[in-house]
Amino acid sequence: MEDDIWADRAFYDDGEWVHWSEIEEQVRFKEWGAKYPNARKSLIPYFEELLSLAEGYHMETGLHLNVYGDIGELYGAITHGLKLHKTYAQGSDGRLGNDFIEVKTITPFKQKDEVTVKLTGNFNKLLVVRINENFEVSSKLVDRQSLPKTKGDFVRVKWSDLEPVLEAAQ
Repeated sequence: MEDDIWADRAFYDDGEWVHWSEIEEQVRFKEWGAKYPNARKSLIPYFEELLSLAEGYHMETGLHLNVYGDIGELYGAITHGLKLHKTYAQGSDGRLGNDFIEVKTITPFKQKDEVTVKLTGNFNKLLVVRINENFEVSSKLVDRQSLPKTKGDFVRVKWSDLEPVLEAAQ
């Protein structure tokens, strides 16, 4: 019984035990910070756990949870420093400096790598986050002005057609 207490301890340093999980977390945070200088490190565990949950659920059941939009927004907050609006705010999903950002997520089960964007929203930039069938995540941030012109309220945007202002990949 007493041996179990010490099983997850890494080493004793400066008067306290340091766990391997703490070391691994610090390394992950440094990696995210090195890739993404604006990274909101406090959101990384939520992003990783939610993505892992979605992947595990899919592997176990063959079904998908309805969490990919949240994963996309968290990814934008972490990688681009997006300040998210309150849930169900109208017009955009967050701010990046003076820009309002709309986040759209391409899910791993989509047949086509494209999103539909409602043009009546109040946003200056579009962040498209793609989660592929291997649950790898990447994103492209584009200016609204670069979206295809249309007379309707909606436009379909293909991942391959996006010329990013700033691109992020994990």
